[in-house]
Amino acid sequence: MKNKGVIMVLAAAVAWGLSGIGAQLFFSHFDSTPGWLVSVRMLCAGGLMILLHSLLQGVKSTFSVWSHKKDRRSLLVFGLVGMLGVQYTFFEAIDKGNAATATLLQYLGPVFIIAYVSVHRRRMPGGRELSAFALALIGIFLMTTGGSFGSLTMSVEAFVWGIVTALAAAFYTLYPGRLIAAWGSVPVVGWSMIIGGTGLSILHPPWVFDWSQASLYMGGLLAFIVIIGTIIPFFLFLESLRYVTAAKASILSSAEPLTSVLVGTLFLHIPMDAVQLLGSLCIILTVIVLTLPSRRKEEAAEEPAVTG
Repeated sequence: MKNKGVIMVLAAAVAWGLSGIGAQLFFSHFDSTPGWLVSVRMLCAGGLMILLHSLLQGVKSTFSVWSHKKDRRSLLVFGLVGMLGVQYTFFEAIDKGNAATATLLQYLGPVFIIAYVSVHRRRMPGGRELSAFALALIGIFLMTTGGSFGSLTMSVEAFVWGIVTALAAAFYTLYPGRLIAAWGSVPVVGWSMIIGGTGLSILHPPWVFDWSQASLYMGGLLAFIVIIGTIIPFFLFLESLRYVTAAKASILSSAEPLTSVLVGTLFLHIPMDAVQLLGSLCIILTVIVLTLPSRRKEEAAEEPAVTG
């Protein structure tokens, strides 16, 4: 059963990593904007999640989160700030750079979580957290400069959007804890995607698109991003938590940026030399260091997991 959980996490992480590659392919082949693709992704994925949950758990269970005023407000905040924030900034980072660097920079989210917790609780980070900070800084330096102080290997826009994605991922991870504990992950995430997608549709309506570009390939890419890259890995990751601990799941989910780097380098020919690959490894190690089992119950409760 434990091996089953490990396989589920790895499959989810690989699928999430491939979803970023799918988005990069979409931007390179079709005249579109990150806002349009995100609104389509969120509305389709959120709608399918809610539909599936209603069929499996019942309509009452799916809509019960809307019965409490305080939770309605929290769900709206999470949908419009957390879910929309992390999805939109991630796709902007891909559009301005590439899927590999966007995914890696997103994985700096746990570093911002540790920084927030340390300030909020007015305590200095421990040795493990300081080691993670050092690895993160080294990773960013190597990835963005290739080891040379006088050059940049990625655009400033791509770097800024990547860092904003990490900040959004930190909020996305920290904010919905009470909601998920009360109502479950699937309805909370499903509704938040619908909320975020609806809000973004005001600026980027899904129906406003140059449909002369439409083709079987375009439809396949969209289906891949929504189903293979969003819905399936989300359900696999949640199901895996029945068999493995959250800490182990977080470590194994580091396969997501690794997938983006390997696929992007080998098949999309994203330029990445040995120094940048070393920087990528540092960022992946940052997540692993922060999610290693701790003897302190307080730290164990704070262990972050950034997914999808």
